[in-house]
Amino acid sequence: EVQLVESGGGLVQTGESLRLSCVASGVTFDRYAIGWFRQAPGKEREGVSCINYSDEITYYADSVKGRATISRDNAMNTAYLQMNSLENEDTAVYYCAVLQYCEVSRLGSVLYWAQGTQVTVSS
Repeated sequence: EVQLVESGGGLVQTGESLRLSCVASGVTFDRYAIGWFRQAPGKEREGVSCINYSDEITYYADSVKGRATISRDNAMNTAYLQMNSLENEDTAVYYCAVLQYCEVSRLGSVLYWAQGTQVTVSS
C-alpha cells in the first residue's frame, strides 16, 4: 500500500517561510517524480511544483516561481517544498503526490495523493 505522509503545514505570518515534507512508503521512491499541489477555498487544485525522479528536472508554477524550492532525498524517501516570502494568497491545503513524470513545463498525471496539509498565511 502506497502512503504519502506530509508534515510542516501550519499558521505563518506574511513574509515568513516554511518547509513542507512528504515521506513516501510502499513505492520505489527513486523511480518516480514527485509533485506538490494546492487548493485554496473556492478554487481549483493547482499544480505548484514537481521534481523528476533523479532531481534533474524541476517545474514551478508562476504563482510560486522565485519563492519556492522543491527538493528530494531519495535515501530518505522524502520530498520537500520550501516556501519563502509567503503571501496571503498562498493559503491553501497542500498535497504532495507521486507523478508519472515531471517536465520543465508541466506536471505528469498523479498516481498517488497524500492526505493534504493546511497552510494558512496571516497578515
